[in-house]
Amino acid sequence: MTPTPRTGPGRAPVSPLPDPATSKAPGTDNRPRSLLAVVLAAQFMALLDVFIVNVAAPTIGSELKASGADLQLVIAGYAITYSVLLITGARLGDRLGHGRAHLAGLALFTAASLACGLARGATELIVFRLVQGAGSAVMIPQVLSLIQRTFTGEARVRALGAYSAVIAVGAAAGQIVGGVLVSADLFGTGWRPVFLVNVPVGVVLLAVGRRVLPRGGTGPEAERGFDLPGLVLLGGAVSLLTVPLVLGQEEDWPLWSWLSLAVAAVLFGLFRRYETGLARRGGAPLIAPRVLRHPGMGLSVFRILAVMAVNGGFLFAGTLHVQGGLGYSALRAGLTFAPTAVVFGLVGLTWRKWPASWQRLLIPAGFSLLALSVAGAGLAFHGGGDGGPLLYVAYAGAGAGLALGFSPTLTRALATVRPEDAADASGLLATVAQLGQLIGVAAFGTLFLNRLESLGAPRAYTSAEALSVCAWALAGTAAVGAVSGLVLRRR
Repeated sequence: MTPTPRTGPGRAPVSPLPDPATSKAPGTDNRPRSLLAVVLAAQFMALLDVFIVNVAAPTIGSELKASGADLQLVIAGYAITYSVLLITGARLGDRLGHGRAHLAGLALFTAASLACGLARGATELIVFRLVQGAGSAVMIPQVLSLIQRTFTGEARVRALGAYSAVIAVGAAAGQIVGGVLVSADLFGTGWRPVFLVNVPVGVVLLAVGRRVLPRGGTGPEAERGFDLPGLVLLGGAVSLLTVPLVLGQEEDWPLWSWLSLAVAAVLFGLFRRYETGLARRGGAPLIAPRVLRHPGMGLSVFRILAVMAVNGGFLFAGTLHVQGGLGYSALRAGLTFAPTAVVFGLVGLTWRKWPASWQRLLIPAGFSLLALSVAGAGLAFHGGGDGGPLLYVAYAGAGAGLALGFSPTLTRALATVRPEDAADASGLLATVAQLGQLIGVAAFGTLFLNRLESLGAPRAYTSAEALSVCAWALAGTAAVGAVSGLVLRRR
């Protein structure tokens, strides 16, 4: 097998000779652009669904007479099953074929979206949201795996840039589209279109996907055994980590939430030990240890965790402030973050074309710009006003910083991973990105809400003060990301 060439700062990747995983063998898709369009459209739809429900939550609560805990589970249920099953979804791609697994997950997601839109009560909606998350967990890991196996050289870099851009645009668009659909109240259906909109899109993607996605197994890794003990350990660890992160703030961080986090840490340790031992015995671990030992993978995992935590916390706290503190409508709140999404997309698609002499500094520069930008947003809101022009400059800077912190990190992490390890690396990085979002919302959301409750000033000023404190914490996290390369490389 011809190895994928290494790409480094200042060096353009060289397209490798064809290998079994990426050459146009019989049964492999011969229209990579169509394949990329299908899988990224599905990725966008799934991301849209994560954020679109936040906007619809108040309407759902009033129409279904749902309690606060019910609404928490409506929003969090998707994230819980998605996070827990991501690695398993990646492994299913190896077993069934990535194209087939992607279509299966898409079908499950589409059917669950229809069921959510027709739900008659809060309990039904919670159950179907759990199923939606499971469908995404099977569908989404195949996106990176299919990109890895279909594209090489500069084409792969461009595809990964498009993937990164879709992630940012989906986050911002979810709030905008959610505000539009809820405000429109189409045919008196209230909140239901936020789920039903997925159905026609999913049906079209299924029809096109059947024609352009590859079928069957993708190589020797399709014969790997299914690591059930590893799945149980990892699923338990991620569940015990995710549930308190999602529900802890709502429940005022009771004792069970801290015990759950402690047990999760123990299970992660046991999982790593078991997987290492299984690999030494010649077994097929859920995540190949060589992926974790791959040069630069540890640093990439940390950086993706950090940048997605800042992204999640920045979006969550900012949305709470503009809707609660400033009284913006859901649609106006979503539009406020448009500069962040637009600049993220532009930078994510173009950074590889920038001068070679810049490439080495892009990631630390991105984290530094992100730190300055979120601090600037906090300063813009500090007086209790709408932020003025400085706010939009800060939001645009945050979009550029997020893109430079995420896109080059993801691209370089996957650039040299062997094709047979694509599923492991894809599942690992997708899980880390999702956990980063949850950690950001939990940590910085708690900081914002606790500060909000502790101050006695008028509400607009209180919210601005709370956001200012949160912004400094976000800036500090981004600053850690900027220097992480120096620290971890030295170690």
